[in-house]
Amino acid sequence: MSAVPPPEERRHAVAPEPVAPPEDSAVWRKVHPATPMINAWKVLGVLVAVVAFNTLEDLGTLAGAIGTFPVVQLVLGIAGGVVLILGIAFAYSWLAWRRMRYAIGADAVYFHHGILFRTQRHARLNRIQGVDIVRPLLGRLVGLSALNIETAGGGQSNIRIQYLKDEEAERVRAEVLARAAGLRAMAVPGGTEFARAPERVMYTLQVRDQLLSLALSPLAFFAVLGLVALIPLTIFADSFWSLFAILPAGLAFAAALFGRFDNEFNFTLAISPDGLRLRHGLLATRAQTIPPGRVQAVQLTQGLLWRLKGWWRVEVNVAGYGASSGDDVKMPRTVLVPVASREEALMALWLVLPDLGADDPDAVVNAALVGQLDDAGFLHSPPTARWVDPVKWRRNGLFITRTALLIRNGRLTRRLSVVPHERTQSLAIQQGPWERRLGLADFRADSVPGPVSTRTYHLPADVAQRLLFEQADRARAARAKEGPEEWMRRVGVAAPAPEAPEPGE
Repeated sequence: MSAVPPPEERRHAVAPEPVAPPEDSAVWRKVHPATPMINAWKVLGVLVAVVAFNTLEDLGTLAGAIGTFPVVQLVLGIAGGVVLILGIAFAYSWLAWRRMRYAIGADAVYFHHGILFRTQRHARLNRIQGVDIVRPLLGRLVGLSALNIETAGGGQSNIRIQYLKDEEAERVRAEVLARAAGLRAMAVPGGTEFARAPERVMYTLQVRDQLLSLALSPLAFFAVLGLVALIPLTIFADSFWSLFAILPAGLAFAAALFGRFDNEFNFTLAISPDGLRLRHGLLATRAQTIPPGRVQAVQLTQGLLWRLKGWWRVEVNVAGYGASSGDDVKMPRTVLVPVASREEALMALWLVLPDLGADDPDAVVNAALVGQLDDAGFLHSPPTARWVDPVKWRRNGLFITRTALLIRNGRLTRRLSVVPHERTQSLAIQQGPWERRLGLADFRADSVPGPVSTRTYHLPADVAQRLLFEQADRARAARAKEGPEEWMRRVGVAAPAPEAPEPGE
């Protein structure tokens, strides 16, 4: 009989790499046959956007050149070009579809694709940070969805399965989350199935509030300011076509405002046993599921004009969500609550960190959101910091509870960042030349890439030095108490049902 390693060794042991199913295994599944058509139209759309962007500045010259061609020849030429591009794109997409397949095993999700350059990926279930269902506009028209499986590595390590029927995408998401949580399949007539967890809606963004929040945002303020500054140029322009020189800037602001409205339209936050569920989008929609414990840090922000309504925005850092590629850059993947009252924003914070770990949480939260200096016992910048930070030195502060770090900063835009001790990735202190002369230092509790700022500015140097070692001990102790990755198998959760055999076994 082999000896069992001590708990410390078992905790740091590296699990064996999962083995992909054989190429001829029945476990492999195909994506929907309509995938080539959707991808072909996407290629055409990208090409049109690139051509339009590159010719926008020379629109006047282009319009004059087009006017010299007969209308019939012009229409036939454009139609022929579109057909040719669509044909090439469809042929390539069809060949790619034949090579595209995925499988869900007991330890990982596998994905194979590629023609000239073949790629084989696998995402370990215990490394999955989130599972998203994305429905682009073309996919919504025919009832198809893409499934994004986000891993801790992010970027190129993620798996994007496109496209599946809406119902199948929901089933696959439920299966991936259930397996990652440690649950097992239930026997049903005709095979096996993973139960879909119920949900409870906690927040929904109203269109009225969304439009008003955009009007009060810095983006809208700078757009109006730029428009006012361009009025003299419009009045004294030498020719009509010279106005197109300012058109790209106007389109950029309009696209940014509409993009934010489109992305955050009908934003809904719900809770379920498999994690936080987010749904949003107007033209293209996204349904995100972030499993419990995957949020690394939380940030509440309030712009200057938002104080009129008492609104806050809540964003999170999630491993794998910091870097985006492809269609993902169009969707806000790190927003937990886009526009919310103070009570709704704090509700979102409690969903991530139920226990703030403070004896008087109300006083601590109030000091973190709107306080300054030593309110509620915050560690703060000394008066000498006004020489390097004259505007917001009174707001710089840090509060340490039993469960998390609370980092406060910002005078015009208020910010509160919350980093659970066990989610601290690394610690550092930094000093510039002026800070050294003044006896100041910045303290950093680094998180994974994302929008959350985890830096406390201009603390006394001796305080920052002491915090560096104390916080390292806190983070180490908190990580030692973490539960297993399979959250449904934690103590107090009902035992899972007996596992059904794998497909193809």
